[in-house]
Amino acid sequence: MQILVTGGAGFIGSNIVDAYLDAGHEVVIVDNLSTGHRANLPKKAKFYEADICDLKTLEKIFKEESFDIVSHHAAQIDVRASVEKPQEDAQINIIGGINLLEMCRKYKIKKIIYAGTGGALYGEMENGKPSDEKSPVLSLSHYGTSKYALELYIQLYARLYGLDFTIFRYANVYGPRQNPKGEAGVVAIFINAMLEGKTPFIYGDGNQLRDYVYVKDVAQANLLALTGGKNETINIGSGRATSVNQLFDLLKKDIGFIGMPEHKPQRPGEIYKSSLNVDYAKKVLDWSPQSTMEQALKETIVWQKANQKRGHP
Repeated sequence: MQILVTGGAGFIGSNIVDAYLDAGHEVVIVDNLSTGHRANLPKKAKFYEADICDLKTLEKIFKEESFDIVSHHAAQIDVRASVEKPQEDAQINIIGGINLLEMCRKYKIKKIIYAGTGGALYGEMENGKPSDEKSPVLSLSHYGTSKYALELYIQLYARLYGLDFTIFRYANVYGPRQNPKGEAGVVAIFINAMLEGKTPFIYGDGNQLRDYVYVKDVAQANLLALTGGKNETINIGSGRATSVNQLFDLLKKDIGFIGMPEHKPQRPGEIYKSSLNVDYAKKVLDWSPQSTMEQALKETIVWQKANQKRGHP
């Protein structure tokens, strides 16, 4: 298959590109490099430096190529930025997404795989139970709302034009290539600070619960979605809630960091307790997370150490 990966120079997208290439598929990447990096681009993939909000350029790419599937991972992903600049967030996550859907319709793309959000979508966990796909949508940020809006547009295009889809609702993804300086992600931020001997910040009391899922497990789900999960909305997470304080302690032990965190006020728009039920992913995709957090954190630390030596962001 020939697969278009938007945001393929970014953290999650580039790991998915690698999985597609390793499986023998042809991959074309569209990325404006606002948060992605050329260092993440494999030689086997064709690259267009372009913005999904630029419809004319996007159409030229669709005319030039013959895509079977679109994997849409380009997005404005910063929760705080979405609260401060909601128009910009909507322009990228909604209008840019509609541009892509119009190209899928016009050029008869078989399927779109969409990187939605679970962590910012469901709101607080009810009764301490992980949120499943039927949990109410109670977003506390513009980011969660804009990502959900495109889900509705994708379902509309499926009804009107027969566009197949798989919508993924990701938990907090972490792993190699996450940029602690340019992308959201407390794992990367903590590791970077500890390796540099700096004091990590914890916003709030640190008892916030999050579901952290390893990027290699996410890539595997995207590989399975090429042929499975037709017209399904699926949570992708670890199914395990970990507090920020627990995460800090795990990383502190693995890195050998001797300092303590500095606590700052909790930030607006952020959920206090969030975790995803991933049983449905097992049912419809035969997917479940294969990585233990302990091992995945060690692999991420090794990558970050090597990355700092190379002087990359």
